[in-house]
Amino acid sequence: MVIGEKHVKVLVVGAGPSGLMMAAQLLRNGVMPIVIDSRNGPTDQSKALAVQARTLEIYRQMGIADRAIKDGKIAAGVSLNFEGSTKAKADFSDISTDQTAFPYILLFQQSKNERLLLDYLTQNTCPVYWATTLISLKQSDDTVSLGLEHNDTQYTITADWVIGADGAHSTVRRLANINFNGDTYPNKFYLADVELGNEIGDNAQIHIAGKDLAALFPLPEKNNFRVIGNVPHTGTNEEELQLGDILSHLDRTMGWPVNINRAKWFTVYKLHHRMAEKFRDRRCFLIGDAAHIHSPVGGQGMNTGLQDANNLGWKLAGAVTGAINTSIVSTYQDERQPVARELLNTTDRAFNLITSQNWLARGFKKWIMPRLINFIWRQDKLRKLFFKTISQTGISYRDSRINLNLSQSLYIRAGDRLPYLPVYDEKTQEETDLHAWCSKPGFTVIVMAKLKEIDVFTLAQWITLKYNGGINLFYLPPSPKNLAVYNAFEIKKGQRKAVIVRPDMHIGYLNDAVDIDMMDNYLLNVVGFELHNSPS
Repeated sequence: MVIGEKHVKVLVVGAGPSGLMMAAQLLRNGVMPIVIDSRNGPTDQSKALAVQARTLEIYRQMGIADRAIKDGKIAAGVSLNFEGSTKAKADFSDISTDQTAFPYILLFQQSKNERLLLDYLTQNTCPVYWATTLISLKQSDDTVSLGLEHNDTQYTITADWVIGADGAHSTVRRLANINFNGDTYPNKFYLADVELGNEIGDNAQIHIAGKDLAALFPLPEKNNFRVIGNVPHTGTNEEELQLGDILSHLDRTMGWPVNINRAKWFTVYKLHHRMAEKFRDRRCFLIGDAAHIHSPVGGQGMNTGLQDANNLGWKLAGAVTGAINTSIVSTYQDERQPVARELLNTTDRAFNLITSQNWLARGFKKWIMPRLINFIWRQDKLRKLFFKTISQTGISYRDSRINLNLSQSLYIRAGDRLPYLPVYDEKTQEETDLHAWCSKPGFTVIVMAKLKEIDVFTLAQWITLKYNGGINLFYLPPSPKNLAVYNAFEIKKGQRKAVIVRPDMHIGYLNDAVDIDMMDNYLLNVVGFELHNSPS
């Protein structure tokens, strides 16, 4: 199918998870994108597996989290094994129930995430143009000219903005002349999705035996597992390697015979750690694997790409619709590149430790690491810190220029993710939570104070008249039922707090006073809201 329009507002190149999420976030915020992909259709390979809590929070905003949870499998825990003997266990059943509505890791294959997002786009009448390849890209100050090819038919369109979500071998990145710095790990690995005849429970298992490494991760289907391991020296050409060639390696590493009834997918691959030198070049952006790739340690890759899209989506939509000054889009790189760099460094160190054959590293893995894991899991604070890190709920943009912190609070600051806290809504007389209040697109103002009725009316009138109702407002007066929220924000008796939450559920503004002029200053001068048809 050839794109009918000669000019589009936003062209998303790549219909993997990051590209589909980008399109979804643009749609949520009032922009209809065009999505292309060189493939003939969505992948049927499972690929990435872990969905972290922060991703599920985004899915909840979109109204699709319940389906993901229904079709996925909650990880029960993980065991660390050496030479066939279990040395450490981590139970995920009580990992961090008060930090998020999703206190677990969901095992939900990339292919299913793609179909979930595709269905969301379909319901919102946003098609994907499959078998459409980007062959040329030329930028000017105000537009991008793009050469496309579909079924041997070449044609040209223009776009205001281009999103490179086309993976590690990104054409957008190459045509924009953006360097992809990093390296390739020397080891080769195999990956297989299999049905086991063994009854081994629902825990993930990591096995180390001498120089060999293997891991099992449960899939949603009964007795189905993802198997990952380092490619052994079998004498077989690695390009011709089949699952049968590694069975003896798998048995030896596990310490017990692995009975595979059926293999759904098998591949041999190399791992890389690379990051684009910049995430934006004029009117082109890179997200997901096009911007950064790293080892699969911790199940962070797909989730990081989805958060890239969640960060950029509302900003670009604001620029395209004219609701926010175009300069807002420069904060995408400012906020997300440091996150990617830290993740790259962390996963690189962890992966090198896991795969190292150095005698010191082998000793650490066998004797110290199991004790460390068991110690962490016995300490509530350390266990919660671990979850906060791996779930990506701890990511903060405190140094971003689109934050304004005017509060003396020590623990919650502008730039932080809005904490997940239970709320009793006095207006509806219902139990809810702060994240549910931020489920609608746009910014959300939350006022925590005891106000006169006229003051609440003034706030509502200010938002309705000046911002055309494009900002959501919630009023939370003090009450015994909302003590947890007041305590978390360090609000003592008689004190006030005004919070403005960004569309990506990060706090943009935090003040110990409810001051309309200061909130106006934040929205107009810090974020860059453009007022249209506002009253004089």
